[in-house]
Amino acid sequence: MRLLSLSAVIWFLLDQGSKYGVLYGLNLIERGQMEVLPPLLNFRLGWNTGINFGLFSGGPEVTRYGLVVLALVICGWIIWWAKTGLTRPMALVAAGAMVGGALGNSLDRLVQGAVIDFLNVSCCGIDNPFAFNIADIGIIGGAIGLLIFADSRQKAV
Repeated sequence: MRLLSLSAVIWFLLDQGSKYGVLYGLNLIERGQMEVLPPLLNFRLGWNTGINFGLFSGGPEVTRYGLVVLALVICGWIIWWAKTGLTRPMALVAAGAMVGGALGNSLDRLVQGAVIDFLNVSCCGIDNPFAFNIADIGIIGGAIGLLIFADSRQKAV
């Protein structure tokens, strides 16, 4: 459990620190966007009130709190699973990445009213209109890590 906790704290701090840094350190809150390594990486500020890719955005205020509650329930389930069935160190690190990322995005929803997205990646003539953040990387990377490193003999349910 120590690995899960450490991973969760690191991902949470990376996420919140990066958001604070680009919003206020790089003044993205006023600039809106900036080229970092064009066309591959740009910072493009987005306030996501929905889920991935802005799905369900613009819904009623109750949606915001519902998404926070859902994230907390999923975090609780992941922690329970880790305590009762995850034994491999990399699986615990992956679980922590998911928990830290989910908590980072949940804090955004509570404090800012929306998840702060700012990373925009485009390549090979494709102009990607979507932005994401470090928490999203932790959530997706953690889910993939659990698929790879969770002991297949353990049940996730």
